[in-house]
Amino acid sequence: MNAMLYERLQARERAGCPIRIGCHGAGWMGSGFVAATERIPGLAITVLAAADVAAAQAALVAAGVPAAQIRITNDPGQAMDAIRQGYRVVSEDMTLPAQVEAVDVVTDVTASPAAGADVAYAAIRHGKDVVLVNIEADVTVGHVLKKLADEAGVLYSVSSGDEPGCLMELWDYVRVLGFEPIVIGKGKNNPLDPTANPTTVAAVAAAVNKDPYQTASYVDGTKTMFEMACAANATGCVPLRRGMTGPQADLETITALFRLQEDGGTIPFPGVVEFVQGPAMAGGVFMTCRMPDARLAADLKYLKVGDGRYSTFFRPYHLWFIEAPLSLAAAHLFRTVTLAPLPRPVAEVMTIAKRDLQPGEYLDGFGGYTFYGLIDRAEAAWAEQALPAGLAPGAQVIRPVAAGQIVTWADVRLDETSTVVRLRRMLRADGVHPA
Repeated sequence: MNAMLYERLQARERAGCPIRIGCHGAGWMGSGFVAATERIPGLAITVLAAADVAAAQAALVAAGVPAAQIRITNDPGQAMDAIRQGYRVVSEDMTLPAQVEAVDVVTDVTASPAAGADVAYAAIRHGKDVVLVNIEADVTVGHVLKKLADEAGVLYSVSSGDEPGCLMELWDYVRVLGFEPIVIGKGKNNPLDPTANPTTVAAVAAAVNKDPYQTASYVDGTKTMFEMACAANATGCVPLRRGMTGPQADLETITALFRLQEDGGTIPFPGVVEFVQGPAMAGGVFMTCRMPDARLAADLKYLKVGDGRYSTFFRPYHLWFIEAPLSLAAAHLFRTVTLAPLPRPVAEVMTIAKRDLQPGEYLDGFGGYTFYGLIDRAEAAWAEQALPAGLAPGAQVIRPVAAGQIVTWADVRLDETSTVVRLRRMLRADGVHPA
């Protein structure tokens, strides 16, 4: 993060001209983002959109905005009038932040690829910079959004805070210093169970006051698969196998484990995405690297950074929506892109049937009862015509699919009018992949 960010934001606050953020999302993530943003001098949410307008109002009030300072409207003109008079605007129209002149950066703070696609596409069409706190949308259609943003002359990025953005900061750091990245990844907070659903995790979810679907998406691996696919598509690193390997590891064992095979480790080539299980690294991100220079390797050994030749850089936390506002500030002030996909995807998250599926059923949401996500190399997923997991929620099953099998494009009927489906079709039309 740019060293001058604090000073620049303080100056904006003193001048009374904060960076104006248009946000969609007022659930657990969205309300947390609002709370974090409103505590940072030089930032202000001018438009907050959510299907639940009362939740959006409550999020602003909880963050310190007086209720009397909030106006509700879906009309861009009325929104601008209200903002000029010093009010904040709440709307049920997720595209309103893109349409309001008094917005500098647009974000979506949900886990819905459909919502993220709608919000980002509207922002790009209206000439707004986009910084998503929504990796699911990026994995599903980020390549198209990045291309459209470049063509429109606006910025497209995914924020820091979630594991992919935090990994990109490590990625830049180690490569600038001349290290060779071997494995990039995250520590998983809980054991992997692809059969998990809202019923099986209900007690755990209630204990931590989380939505059971959200909790199940962590346990069944869907969230981890999206996180590492997002990081893969931004770096070119790939999973070693479908679903990754997910070994047990801690800071004492990980460097030896993730050496190249030629040096006694388990990794056949540099540039792998992975996750590890076990409490020691849960919640953090890591990068195991090799130092080719013998002199510097000796210095690193003296400094007790690994054995010198191999080192694992570990950030023991990610602050999700709490630090995400910093990426929006850096994007506006310095044109900084925290994370953006490469022109061609290298990884895909496939839709896998969690139970037997019958024609006429509709797939539910992430962490639900009908499917889970599984990472693979993009070409492998495309060769099997795998339905991207980001398109699965709400899709209607039209052919039987057995539990544990890949759900293909031909197995479902999609809403072809939705923005996320239309953008994904553009990826295919551009010849990026044949599925």
